[in-house]
Amino acid sequence: MKKLVFLLSWFVVSSSFAQEPLSHESIKLQTDRIFSNLVKIRRDLHENPELAGNEIRTQKVIAKYLLDLGLEVDTNMYGHGVVGILKGGRKGKTIAWRSDMDALPNDFADEVAFKSKNKGVQHGCGHDIHMAVGLGIAEVLVKNKASLNGTVYFIFQPEEETFIGAKAMINDGLFSKIKPDEIYGLHVSALPVGQIMVKPNEMFAYQKRVKIQLKNELSKEEAKALTKKIHSSLYRVSSSSKPWEIQLMIDPKMGLKKANTIFKDYLFMDENFSTHTKNNTLSLQAYLYETDSTKLKDLIPKIKQVVEESGYKDQLLSISFVQDNPTVINDEKLTNAASKTLQKIYGKEVMIADHGQVPYFNDDFAYFQQKIPGVYFFLGGSNPEKGIVAMNHAPNFRVDEESIRTGVQCFSSLIVERLKKK
Repeated sequence: MKKLVFLLSWFVVSSSFAQEPLSHESIKLQTDRIFSNLVKIRRDLHENPELAGNEIRTQKVIAKYLLDLGLEVDTNMYGHGVVGILKGGRKGKTIAWRSDMDALPNDFADEVAFKSKNKGVQHGCGHDIHMAVGLGIAEVLVKNKASLNGTVYFIFQPEEETFIGAKAMINDGLFSKIKPDEIYGLHVSALPVGQIMVKPNEMFAYQKRVKIQLKNELSKEEAKALTKKIHSSLYRVSSSSKPWEIQLMIDPKMGLKKANTIFKDYLFMDENFSTHTKNNTLSLQAYLYETDSTKLKDLIPKIKQVVEESGYKDQLLSISFVQDNPTVINDEKLTNAASKTLQKIYGKEVMIADHGQVPYFNDDFAYFQQKIPGVYFFLGGSNPEKGIVAMNHAPNFRVDEESIRTGVQCFSSLIVERLKKK
C-alpha cells in the first residue's frame, strides 16, 4: 500500500511538473538545440528561392516541416500559402504568426557558399530568414503544447513582394478558417544582430505613386521644369537631414534609435519623374513619401496648384494616385504590451524603441492588421565585425544567421506570454 501511495504521489507531482508554464530559460535552451537545423533549412531555402506566385517547392518544404512537427496543416489556401495550426493543451486565446515566402527577381553578388541555384532569383530581402524563424517558433512551442493556453496559427504567406498575397489570402477566406485574436510578424533589417525594434502606429512612411496627365503640348524642357517645381513644392524635411539616404536608419546619431531621428516628420518625392506620351497625352509619374497621414489629403490639391500656377491649367487633364497601398500600422496597445514583455524577459539592449518611419519599404502585412490587431517588428541582421550588412534589396545583402536564434527565442517567449492573457 505504501508503495502504491508513493507511486500515486510521484504521478501527481510529475503531472503537475509537466503542466508547469513554459519557462523562458527552457525556450532559450530549446532554441539553442534546434538552431543548427534551422540554419540548414534557411540555407536550403536560400539556395532554392522562388518568385511571387511560384513558391511551389517552398510550400512543400514548409508543409512537410510542420507536418513532421505534428501540426495540423492546411495548404488549401490562396496561391502557395500554408497555415500550420498548433492547439495548446489548455483553452485560451488565439494568436497568429506571419512569415512571408517569396524571393526577389535580381542577380546581385551573393558571397555565400549556399547562393541561389535559380538564375535571376534571390532571397535578397530576407524571407528565407523569416521562414526559418517561423518554423523555429513552431518547433519550440509544439514541444511544449501541453502547457500552452490557446491556439497558435503559423501563416506562411506567398506573394509579399508584389503586395498581393496577404489581401488575396484574406479574400480567399483565410479568416473564415482561422480566427486569431492577435497577429505578429517581423522583417529582418540592417539593425545589429541581437536587436529587435518596434514602435506603435506607422512603421513606414506612406508611399504613393502620383500620376499627372496633361495634353501633350509641353516641350521636354518645360516638362522637366514643371516636375522640379512639383518636387520642391512638396519637399518637407528638417534642416540638413536626408531621410532618403536609407542607410542612415542605423546611424547612432540620427537613425531610428534617436528621439530626434531624421526619419520622422518628412515629405519628399522622387526627383526624376518617369515620362510617357501616348494618344497626345503626357504622363508624369513619381513616388512620394509622407509620414503624416493627416497631410495625405492635401497632396493632390497642392500638386494641382503648382501645375496651374506654372501656366498649365488648360493642359491639365488629371492628377491621381496610381499606387496607394496601405502602410503597416501597429496596434498601440499590443505594441506597448509586447515591448514591455520582451524588455522584461530579455532586457532593453535587445528590445529597442523605434522613433521614426522608414521610406521606400512597406509590407502587405498591413492588410492583416486591417482585420486583426497586430504588431510588426524589425529584426536586426547586420554584423559589421563579419562584414555583414542586411540592407534589404541592396547588392551584397547578407544576414547574420544568429538573427534566427534571436527571433525564435524572443518571439516564442512573446507568444507564450500573450497566450496567458485573457
